[in-house]
Amino acid sequence: MDTERRSKELEGQGIAYIGTGVSGGEYGALWGPAIMPGGQPEAWAMVKPIFEAICARVDDEPCVAYMGMRGAGHYVKMVHNGIEYGDMQLIAEAYDILNRGLGMDNTRLHEVFSEWNDCELESYLIEITADIFTRTDMDTGTALLDLILDEAQQKGTGKWASQNAFDLGAPTPTINAAVESRIISAYRDERCAASKVLTGPEGHIAADPKTVTGWMQDALYAAKICSYAQGFGLMRLADKEYGYNLNLSEIARIWRGGCIIRARFLNDIRRAFERNPHLSNLMMDPGFTSEMNTRQSGLRKVVALAAGSGIPAAAFSSALAYYDSYRSERLPANLTQAQRDYFGAHTYRRVDRPGVFHTEWTE
Repeated sequence: MDTERRSKELEGQGIAYIGTGVSGGEYGALWGPAIMPGGQPEAWAMVKPIFEAICARVDDEPCVAYMGMRGAGHYVKMVHNGIEYGDMQLIAEAYDILNRGLGMDNTRLHEVFSEWNDCELESYLIEITADIFTRTDMDTGTALLDLILDEAQQKGTGKWASQNAFDLGAPTPTINAAVESRIISAYRDERCAASKVLTGPEGHIAADPKTVTGWMQDALYAAKICSYAQGFGLMRLADKEYGYNLNLSEIARIWRGGCIIRARFLNDIRRAFERNPHLSNLMMDPGFTSEMNTRQSGLRKVVALAAGSGIPAAAFSSALAYYDSYRSERLPANLTQAQRDYFGAHTYRRVDRPGVFHTEWTE
């Protein structure tokens, strides 16, 4: 919103202004990030040669493109970070289920995540996660991961994505679950106290580790599709609301390199929006429809295992609920509307005739 305000104010003074989203962390700063500029087209024309020279490249294509007017660049970066939150939380939950539930040690987890990085799950976040499992603390000789406090911090961009999604009426439950999971992790003292008095399953999963790992691979990919569908759906609504004229295929293209969520399957997302720039939901692309129809079984099994063993899986659960809600021809919102009309005379619509109706429920 600051970029929107500044752009309008400066344009009125004849000053060209660029608001640029940048992703890539320390590596991107050294070797080239993904760059998401927004502002006046003439301002983009002035900085384009510089940005193309310093950004990451994939298949000799620069990981930078003009996003749109005013705050479009920072908006796309904000959604990138919301998707990043979802990716990281799904990976963390997969780790928790395999580690706490199945008792996999860091060596085995390194092997599993390394194998995943050679398949459709190949991504920067999977790659660094596999590496994290190999690191030993030099002072204690203990696995470094096991010494890190379980309180995840945040800088606010994921929260902004969730807040804006509520403003626009965009369903982003997996991104929201990731934000909420970071928030509840900060309540460590309360969690430790609650662990002494609140009961539940002990966290052990009595199942074949190889079988569960296969389910988890499918679950992680299916949930990832759901999370990205939510992020791209949010951008689609923002495009209409703010008049950015976003090119979703180009956004997927520049996210393939430099940025934190760079992943193999962004190539598939790029092609999906090339085939249909007006795609209503990523899951409606024939390729992703097929993947969801095939892999949703693994997602269901992982969510059931987590619930049965008392291991929280907010992101996996939200992704499954999103999938099942989106594919449901009828939802129980009819009862919600009846309740709203009962206590507040908010009216409702009917399935058998046009118009708006109200019932005197207490007659």
